[in-house]
Amino acid sequence: MSYTPPTPPRGLPADIVEQLDDFSPDLLRHAARYAEELAEHREREARLAEEDSTDESEERPEDLPDDVPTKATITIKDINDNRYYYWQWRDGDRVRSKYKGPVNPDE
Repeated sequence: MSYTPPTPPRGLPADIVEQLDDFSPDLLRHAARYAEELAEHREREARLAEEDSTDESEERPEDLPDDVPTKATITIKDINDNRYYYWQWRDGDRVRSKYKGPVNPDE
């Protein structure tokens, strides 16, 4: 590990860099975790919006519950060090989820 502070990434606004410089190590780790989760959320939102824009008719999977639309995709969520499958789809401005089951580590 280097004894000099890291160089902020190019394009990161100066006011954000200044605020981060004032954070404690714990708060920096919380902010990093939040930023990663936010990036994943936005990527998922973009993917779901892109899927909404396609007008392909798809066959309904056999394991798809009746209250989940065919446009739903399967997402894996990590909760308390466990991984679970969720059906996820866009409903207007919201993203809806429905539990599917645990991820089988053998798959």
